[in-house]
Amino acid sequence: MERFFWICLAGALGTGTRYLVGLWALSRFGPEFPYGTLFVNVAGCFLMAVVMQLSISLVAFPPNLRFALTTGFMGGLTTYSSFNYETTRLVAQGARNAALANLALTLLLCAGAGLLGFWLTHRLLGS
Repeated sequence: MERFFWICLAGALGTGTRYLVGLWALSRFGPEFPYGTLFVNVAGCFLMAVVMQLSISLVAFPPNLRFALTTGFMGGLTTYSSFNYETTRLVAQGARNAALANLALTLLLCAGAGLLGFWLTHRLLGS
């Protein structure tokens, strides 16, 4: 139950961070490109790699801290960090075909799901 609490708390902080970065990027660069999302995705990928490497390398790295930072904070900040870590881990393990499949399927299926969501909502609302 303690781990769950820390994951939830860190997730709220990650979500809040994502929101604030989005506001900052919008005011700084304008609405023409989703800079805020790009920034948090890149930062999340970097932080995920750092935390995972630390947790693998340091015996004393507390598991609750790893879960709070990865599943919690970075899960709230961006789920792209998990996707990136899993895909790059496959590459590092020599599973290049699986990595390419994960990349292609995620991009195509998520884009397709997004387009379907837009279309379906448009149809349901009649707008």
